Formats: sequence, C-alpha cells, structure tokens
Amino acid sequence: MDIAHPYLMFLGDVHDQLAAKTAHGIVDWRREWCLGQTRLPGCQADLGLPEMTIAEGVAAGAKTLIVGVANAGGVLPAHWVATIVQAIEAGLDVASGLHVRLGQIPEIREAAAHNGVQLFDVRHNDQTFATGKGTKRSGLRLLTVGTDCSSGKKYTALALERAMRARGLDADFRATGQTGVFISGHGVAIDAVVADFISGAVEWLAPAAAPGHWDLIEGQGSLFHPSFAGVSLGLLHGAQPDAFVVCHEPTRRTMRGVTHALPTIAEVIELTVRCGRLTNPAIRPVGIAINTKALGEAEARALLAELAHEHGLPATDPVRYGVDVLVDRLLADFPESGRV
Repeated sequence: MDIAHPYLMFLGDVHDQLAAKTAHGIVDWRREWCLGQTRLPGCQADLGLPEMTIAEGVAAGAKTLIVGVANAGGVLPAHWVATIVQAIEAGLDVASGLHVRLGQIPEIREAAAHNGVQLFDVRHNDQTFATGKGTKRSGLRLLTVGTDCSSGKKYTALALERAMRARGLDADFRATGQTGVFISGHGVAIDAVVADFISGAVEWLAPAAAPGHWDLIEGQGSLFHPSFAGVSLGLLHGAQPDAFVVCHEPTRRTMRGVTHALPTIAEVIELTVRCGRLTNPAIRPVGIAINTKALGEAEARALLAELAHEHGLPATDPVRYGVDVLVDRLLADFPESGRV
C-alpha cells in the first residue's frame, strides 16, 4: 500500500479516546501529515487537530481521509457512510483500519469507481508475494522483537528512525501492521498474509539497499506467544536482520490473551539468535527497550540499569528516555552505517 498524505482524520462519533487509538498513533509520529480532524456530533475523541469539514480539508490540501478508529468487530457504522462518500466525491482517497472492507459497502464502492479514487483497507492486502528465499541481500536491517505482543515494537522502531535520521543516518521504518502502515504511508499488514508467503512479503518490504542503509522493521507478536509465534518466525526469517532490539513490558506476568508466562529477555535473545541464523548467521542483539510507563522514575532507572548490566546491552524506554544509547550501539557495531 502507498497511501498519499496529507491526511484528514475522520473519527466518526466514537465514545472515548481509546476508540481513536489508531488515529492517535498517527498523530504521535506523523503530526506533519495530519491537516485536521472531522467528527460527527457526539464524538468524544479529540486529536487536538484543527476542526475541518471535508471541503475545508480538500482546500487545505488533504489527499486521503483516514478512518482512524477501532471498534468491536471492526465494523463501519452505517451512519458514517455518507461522510465517506462525501469525501470520495470531493476527490479524496479513503483508508481504513477496520476489518470490513470499504469496497464491500455498495455506496462507497460505487462512489470510488465513479470518481476514480483509491480505497485502502489497511488490514487487508491484495499484493502478490513470492515465497521467501533467504538469500543474503545488501543493506542493513534491524527488527524489533518482543517478550509479548503489544510490548513497544512499533514505537521502538519509529523512535529509532527519528533519532537515526536526526544524526544524518539513512534509515526507514518498515511497517508490518495496520497502524504502522498509516504512520509510514506504506507497508503490509503481515498478519493478513497467507503463511507460506510471510517471509517473502518481508523480503519485498525491505529489499536490497545501499550498504549503509538501515531498514527498521516493525516486529509482531512474539516467538513465545502460542497465538502469534508463526507470524513472528516468518517475519524474523524474511527480515534477515543484522540487529534486533528486545521489547518488554515489565509488569506483565502472562502473555496477552493466554495463560502462558512471559519468557525472560534472555530466552528471547537466545531463541531469536538461534532461529534468525537461518537467514543471517551474523544476527545479534543491540539493545533492550522497556515500557516503564507503570513505574516511577527511580524504579524505572534502576530497572534499566539492572537489565543493561545483566545482558551487556544498552537498555532504555524509547518514549520516556529516547533511543540515543541504542543508536550509539548500532554505530559502534556497524560503523558502515555512518558512511552513507
């Protein structure tokens, strides 16, 4: 998918901020792409963006209307359809992260065909992928992996992109989930790819590149999660990472949605190296990213220091403390990345 920006964010009439978490993620990382928000009466979510009608958004230069919400079942409420059709008739592409495909709704499908605009269903992908080949390709790749799902893999990769570019390094975030695709403007929701083609899809997403270029690949799930390990393993093989960062939420005792205990960081490092060597024998860990949101300042800093000492790797909270220590480690381990 290659979604044109700037974006006009559509929040419908959702009842709380959490329902607009996808939109919030986009604003957090791509504020410069977000021109404004359009809401229906009664909407309880607010992105802090200028209020715009569809016409005002188009006049300001918007290219795509983003349906930036999540709801139970991923359905599109019938009373939202008129606003989406209005945006299409004004010339906007429309992108949605809901489970229902936009083109399944007759009014939207017919309006898009009549007006020649594109519909993007970010949870779905019609791209044809080859099976993965595991052949060594040029360029450098980093994959974020986790002790669990929803452990900070996307935010860590995005924070690395921002920090590395600030230092003049050649680095690109590669999205493998629907929110990441919105943030990046392109990518593939890897969990919607047929299993045989997962590694090939990641090879397509992060192809051969210049020797000093970094692709920062958003991880998914966990190699230890009984629900998602298959996706995580295919992603690992296709990414062929030179480096990986382990992401962890320290207050959890079981993995999300199951009763299995979280693996240790050491176990994640060991299994990632053992499995990753299939496509990159030189794979290595370069850091640990901890979500310390639930910890006080002193407790957070003590935990990071303890983990850094225990594993011999820099440890940080990417949101709270930034990722400079991770970039320093990358430059030390991969000096060629500083010579772009």
